[in-house]
Amino acid sequence: MTNDVVLMVGLGILGLILVLGLLARMYRKAGPNEALIVYGFRGPRVIKGHGTVIFPMVENCRELSLELMSFDVAPQQDLYTKQGVAVTVEAVAQIKVRSDQASILTAAEQFLTKTPIQREGLIRLVMEGHLRGIIGQLTVEQIVKEPEMVGERMRATCAEDISKMGLEVVSFTIKEVRDKNEYISNMGRPDVARIRRDAEMATADAERDTAIKRATALRESAVAKAQADQERVIAETASATRQAEAQRDFEIKKAEYAEQSRRQEATADKAYELQTNIMLQQVTAEQVKVQQVEKEGQIKVQEAEILRHEKELIATVLKGAEIERQRIENMAAAEKNRLTAEAEGRAAAIQTQGEAEARIIFQKGEAEAKAMSVKAEAYQEWNQAAVVDKLLTNMAEVVRAMAEPLSKVDKITIVSTGNDDAAGAHKITGDMTRIAAQVPALFEALSGMDIKQLMANVMPIKTKKESADEPEKK
Repeated sequence: MTNDVVLMVGLGILGLILVLGLLARMYRKAGPNEALIVYGFRGPRVIKGHGTVIFPMVENCRELSLELMSFDVAPQQDLYTKQGVAVTVEAVAQIKVRSDQASILTAAEQFLTKTPIQREGLIRLVMEGHLRGIIGQLTVEQIVKEPEMVGERMRATCAEDISKMGLEVVSFTIKEVRDKNEYISNMGRPDVARIRRDAEMATADAERDTAIKRATALRESAVAKAQADQERVIAETASATRQAEAQRDFEIKKAEYAEQSRRQEATADKAYELQTNIMLQQVTAEQVKVQQVEKEGQIKVQEAEILRHEKELIATVLKGAEIERQRIENMAAAEKNRLTAEAEGRAAAIQTQGEAEARIIFQKGEAEAKAMSVKAEAYQEWNQAAVVDKLLTNMAEVVRAMAEPLSKVDKITIVSTGNDDAAGAHKITGDMTRIAAQVPALFEALSGMDIKQLMANVMPIKTKKESADEPEKK
């Protein structure tokens, strides 16, 4: 009985172990870096981050790595830039399967049966094709100086095609850019030359600044030394000045003490005389007061006498003055009447005289008017000979008026420079002759007539007049 129980327990345990082993073989777990693609009677499933039971014979599973794939992208052929320069570009691409189930299933369809090398080859072909297209749109300078821009454009361009494979581009980095024509190495020479030039200029500036600072330091040192010497001289001068001032103050104090002593002695000598003068002044003041009282008494007596004399004059003289005033007023009235009569007689005489003078002036003006009329008629009958005669007659007055300023000269000083023709008394007479010679020109300028022409016309007029006079004589 006991043996049967033990056997049954052992068989039970063995069966349990077999069941547990079978269940362990049926349960599959997916790690954090992989995904299980389960396919069978329940359809394809993606297991990521947990486990599942796979029934034997009706289901199966395959592992798909989700790890990051890193590989070089280096086309064998040269890539031509926008400038037509052939370059060799080496880059590193980081690719991984996308985390969503649809992308994992897509990647499983395309890469599950392929080895990692085959999978990287397929992805590299796509990346190289896109890289060739991007390089053809850029210049060498952009590729070399802006590799991040190339990576960004590469990720943006490849995103659609890579996404169709269930993948995503994590990063794309340019490792190296080369060319066979040394274009890139020559491209950096201007910058190298500029950097070398900037370095040399910076060195020269530093040396210049050092020289300036050294010169400034030397100048400041010299200035400080000169200032110290100046301050020393100033201090010595101030010390000597203070000594001289102290000596001067001592002499002044000494003189003041001597003066004070003399003043005190003089004060003591004059004290008696001053007291004596004060007493004399007091006596004199008393005498003046006495004299003032006497004068006041005399003034009062004189005022009483004046008042008496005034009353006496009023009593005796006032009546006589009144009579005299009446007499003077009568005489003034008579004189006024006399002057009025004389004024009226004088006015009548003046009026008579004025009327006579007016008649004379009128007659005189009428005579002058008639004379002017006759003179005007005579002027109208004047011929050119009369005009010339008048001109020649008054030419002397014109010359005199032009030479008159010389008559106002008080003194003429003649300075000879050795040339007899340049100075002398005859120079003044020559100037007078030239002044007189300017009169005909002045007449021509003012009248607009030609004197030579007038003189030429005088002779025919004279000839005609003599011819006219001869028949009358006959």
